[in-house]
Amino acid sequence: MSVSSPSASAKLSAPIDLPLVRRRFGRPQRVAESDFLRREVSARMQERLALVKIAPAEVLDAGCGEGADLPVLQKRYPEAQVLGLDGAYGMLAVAAEHQRGAQSAVNRLFGSINKWLGAAGGNGPELACADFARLPLAANSLDLVWSNLALHWHPQPDRVFAEWRRVLRVEGLLMFSCFGPDTLREVRSAFESIDLAPHTLPFVDMHDFGDMLVNAGFSTPVMDMETITVTYETPQRLLEDVRAWGGNPLESRRRGLLSRAQHARLEAALEGMRNRDGKIPLTFEVVYGHAFRPVPRTTSSGESIVRFDLPRK
Repeated sequence: MSVSSPSASAKLSAPIDLPLVRRRFGRPQRVAESDFLRREVSARMQERLALVKIAPAEVLDAGCGEGADLPVLQKRYPEAQVLGLDGAYGMLAVAAEHQRGAQSAVNRLFGSINKWLGAAGGNGPELACADFARLPLAANSLDLVWSNLALHWHPQPDRVFAEWRRVLRVEGLLMFSCFGPDTLREVRSAFESIDLAPHTLPFVDMHDFGDMLVNAGFSTPVMDMETITVTYETPQRLLEDVRAWGGNPLESRRRGLLSRAQHARLEAALEGMRNRDGKIPLTFEVVYGHAFRPVPRTTSSGESIVRFDLPRK
């Protein structure tokens, strides 16, 4: 798997240690406790997708993780070929195991009847391990790119958008979700009592994502956001979930461990944030976006394309 090195000049690129992200998400048991929010956001994305009338032949789930969205997309578009792609091989191994388990269940249910069903149910979604910004796919090969809470882990979202546009066909749809700047604000505030080092990602604002989409060649991007608050009984449980989300993969992160006194100050700062119900809040700003690859206005040689819509007889 090739990895593109971050460019210092890329717009709004964060110094994310991409190999570290892949190692952390390559241990599925480490991130399993945080999956509840991915499932909730996926359900909200599906509601948005239901409003868009498309019939894709090829669908990509970019950042598919353990593959939870793959059967959902396959059920929505039963005639489509669905591809699950992730940068963490460990996640894809679990996705493949889930897929084999589901296929075995179908075989047990239908037995020899399967031979008469032909391609019905198919072999399930295909899986691939690759960098979002360097997809192993031909240009103009997809009708839908779906990405749930994965984009913010890439150091160069502008390059990712350009790559997603490359693989989409004309009038193909991109639909994604990711975290916005208010995400984990309680954790940032609590760490301010210890040092000035960055302890969470500098998540990108949705308006900047909209600008990136336009610059990448997408048409009329639609962006919106909502805030989801998760509450915890203890600071320890909250911090466990933050680590399960991927922790702090910045190249500029603090390398040393907190001292016992510093850790006590961190927990005390979180304790001081309890609501009236006695729970400690943790904020997630979820950004949603969708956009289409437009019909080209010029040829590859730069000549303008003029379209005439003749009246129907």
